[in-house]
Amino acid sequence: MDHQSAQDQGLTRRRALAGAAALGTTPFVIGTAPAASASSGRDGREPTADLRRMLREISAANIRRTILKLVSFGTRNTLSAQDDSTRGIGAARDWLFEEFKKAAAPSGGRMTVELQTFVQPAQPPRYPQPTPVTNVVATLRGAQTESAGRTYVVSGHYDSMPTRVTDFLSDAPGANDDASGVAAVLEMARVMATRTFDATIVFMAVAGEEQGLWGSTYFAEQARQQNLNIAGMFTNDIIGSSIGQNGIRDPYTVRIFAEGLAETPSAAEADWRRFGGGETESAARQLARFVKEVAENDATRMQVKMIYRRDRFGRGGDHMPFLERGYAAARFTETNEDWRHQHQDVRVEDGVQFGDLPEYCDFDYIARVARVNAISLASLALAPAAPAGAVLDSGGFDTDTTLTWIANTEPDLAGYEVVMRATTEPEWTKTIEVGDVTTVTLKNLFKDNHFFGVRAVDKSGNRSPVSFPGRA
Repeated sequence: MDHQSAQDQGLTRRRALAGAAALGTTPFVIGTAPAASASSGRDGREPTADLRRMLREISAANIRRTILKLVSFGTRNTLSAQDDSTRGIGAARDWLFEEFKKAAAPSGGRMTVELQTFVQPAQPPRYPQPTPVTNVVATLRGAQTESAGRTYVVSGHYDSMPTRVTDFLSDAPGANDDASGVAAVLEMARVMATRTFDATIVFMAVAGEEQGLWGSTYFAEQARQQNLNIAGMFTNDIIGSSIGQNGIRDPYTVRIFAEGLAETPSAAEADWRRFGGGETESAARQLARFVKEVAENDATRMQVKMIYRRDRFGRGGDHMPFLERGYAAARFTETNEDWRHQHQDVRVEDGVQFGDLPEYCDFDYIARVARVNAISLASLALAPAAPAGAVLDSGGFDTDTTLTWIANTEPDLAGYEVVMRATTEPEWTKTIEVGDVTTVTLKNLFKDNHFFGVRAVDKSGNRSPVSFPGRA
């Protein structure tokens, strides 16, 4: 979604084009694949053989096929035809529904697929009339009774737009924005439907993103009203190209955007964050750190660049409605974007090709980003929940640090680990195994000098995301 005015967009694009011209047309490659011997950041643990087999099944050829098919519908503008079998968003919706059902077929009934439809009231100028909006939702139910209610969501948006968001007649291929994200989600659903996880995973293609995040907002609001336990959400939006408008090619890095403090934290939370220095310790940041720990390895051949922001400047994505309702959520986006191939009428101008066309997609890169998502989702859904109710004893003049939390309920729980780092470090640097307890005192570790967190570990070695403690 682009919140910039058309005039501002044009100025931004002209400046970016000038910069690209100055750099020349030969891509400058800066990305390098992780070494073949690299292990995941999960305390030196390699991805399991089962996870490696799952990642190998993710196919760049399948992703390419999905993107080309979505492009073939001409436009997928949310205001376009809903009842045409070959052109418009309705044709894309129906095709995706059938494809997700095919992906679900081998699951033995564990994955179900539905169309979530609602009517969005008119909201000029982006919605000049009431419009049906449909999300395609595939739910892979968790197998562990104690964890099945814990849900992880991954999405891409299947609507597209040309230069004007209300133009539903012009071609809007939307190959990168965001057929790339939808193709990755569909491929993950296909591969992961044949596996069993403790927690539930939802794979979805949403619509109405370009008009104002309507599909994802509806899903997130329904989840909030139903009190669903969404423990983490990823959106994949513009993950299709490894070459930026700046001429830089980076085929082995993906950005993950994760906000710090919520827009309107409670007074108690804001006070604790200011006092405790936890501005960087939101649930979204812990989710991003988890991704970096489990997904940077030779199985994905990717590096994960954490961006301490909600989204790019002047832009927004489908993770935002989840954040606004208190869920941990983050956005995956390619490292160097090319605005000539986003939100543009297809045309050639001064010898430059504009338009979001499939020839500018790197299908192998998209497959690698899908593997980053897949190993992250699998690791989350196999692990225990992050410990609830974690608090740090902040009172007194004490040289020790005491942490307390609520016991997890998973039957295969092995115990807990305390993690810590200097306050100036971006990632956890030390792990302390503390066993199956709910309180621990770390002797002679000044709480003033470090950040602390706690995570749960099961008997297979799967680790939860970190819970950052509040004030006791």
